Amino acid sequence: MRTILVTGGAGFIGSHIVDRLIENGDKVIIIDNLSTGKKENINTRAIFYNKDIRDKDISEIFENEKPEYLIHHAAQINVQQSIQNPVLDGDINILGTINLLENCRKYNIKKVIYASSAAVYGEPEYLGIDENHPIKPISNYGISKLTPEHYIKVYSEIYNIRYNILRYANAYGIRQDPDGEGGVVSIFMNRILNKKSPKIFGDGNHTRDFIYVDDIVEANILALVNGDNEKINIGTGKSISIRKLFEIMNSIIGYNLEVEYDIPREGDIRHSYFNINKSKDSLGWEPKYSLEEGLKNTIKYYKNIIE
Repeated sequence: MRTILVTGGAGFIGSHIVDRLIENGDKVIIIDNLSTGKKENINTRAIFYNKDIRDKDISEIFENEKPEYLIHHAAQINVQQSIQNPVLDGDINILGTINLLENCRKYNIKKVIYASSAAVYGEPEYLGIDENHPIKPISNYGISKLTPEHYIKVYSEIYNIRYNILRYANAYGIRQDPDGEGGVVSIFMNRILNKKSPKIFGDGNHTRDFIYVDDIVEANILALVNGDNEKINIGTGKSISIRKLFEIMNSIIGYNLEVEYDIPREGDIRHSYFNINKSKDSLGWEPKYSLEEGLKNTIKYYKNIIE
């Protein structure tokens, strides 16, 4: 039995990872301050600590629970919030991660899995974006997700801590919060299911790579044992326009709503999708769910709740 610490384990992606680890027979410890995570997401078989990753006394959790692995998902993930409050963004994402790494060093963590983001690449110079693409973040959020990557690499070199950095495309799925985490799929779904027209910032022709949460979970599970000291894109290798995304969701739900358009948001890029060849080679991972399958699963879940 492995002992695995998951930060952000009450959140959208983190809670799904916790569930899968427990199904696999692992002992799981969660650190989450519930600022965006939810109590109802917490697996009752996990050991839960209501703590902030910046708290100095999280060393007591490492000392008492003796985790062997860290899967780090706790973060400030709102791009607009990072622009409005860059101090808070950097405090959580950068200093919070350093606090965790210090404890990884002191308590001999075997491996760190870090959830990074497509935001580290900035405006793409070419598509699909591979791991050799220039790193030029254009938002404070992109900077605050990139900086821990450097710290993790240096900690690995100095203290011999293995790691894998997973750079996610646009994640979606069950438990994503339209108010907190604000993924476009969850925002659209919340509006459509309540028969309200969604809002698109810009003309709707900008494109993204959308990855279903169950596929992200599988990548994290594989990253614990496959690949060492790698930076790996986790996406589908395909793109879709935001307008087309809305049309597919509208069709699946069975409504006939029109979309509203607004001015583009600061920090948003025009087009993005990943090259995922490295994930196949390093992790033995590739996505199993098409966009339509993932959307149908997600919409079915929330329609059942409403009905």
